[in-house]
Amino acid sequence: MLNVVIFGPPGSGKGTQSENLIKEFNLTHISTGDLLRKEITGNTELGFLAKKYIDKGALVPDDIIIGMIDNYLEKIGNVPGVIFDGFPRTVEQAKSLKEMLATYKTDVSIMVNLEVPKEELVQRLLKRGETSGRSDDNLETIEKRISVYEEQTAPVKDFYAKEGKLASIKGVGTINGIFAEISKAITAVK
Repeated sequence: MLNVVIFGPPGSGKGTQSENLIKEFNLTHISTGDLLRKEITGNTELGFLAKKYIDKGALVPDDIIIGMIDNYLEKIGNVPGVIFDGFPRTVEQAKSLKEMLATYKTDVSIMVNLEVPKEELVQRLLKRGETSGRSDDNLETIEKRISVYEEQTAPVKDFYAKEGKLASIKGVGTINGIFAEISKAITAVK
């Protein structure tokens, strides 16, 4: 299986590039954000718990996320590969993902890290907030989300770098230009 972790701070273009990767490499998309939003709109107990964290700009606890991912992987069965969007967000989650994937006799093939300057991230997220209506795309929550990313999530890059699976890509430019660089990196490990 080709398993891709798409990584970067909020607003770095993970969702946009994930869509391109799904089409190009026939990957199944797993977005923890999307899975959580489905739980929230479905008014499930998990959604209610998760919303408390999301509205504060905090990370949803690992056990909730990991259980949800494992259940989804079990449900989708045998696929050519998976793109993990928004997961793992902590080193502990990365370790848990590695253990979980081992039970499926596979592993992460590559982590694509989209690098974007903070000022650009804030502008992208504010613009998205104007059009999407997402409650977490306001200046105060954006600043908090970027801060949480820098403190808690960025160290995940080191985990994948030590495994020789990190590919850092400049996330500023045209969507097609960024995608071309991502495709080169993925093709090299395929």
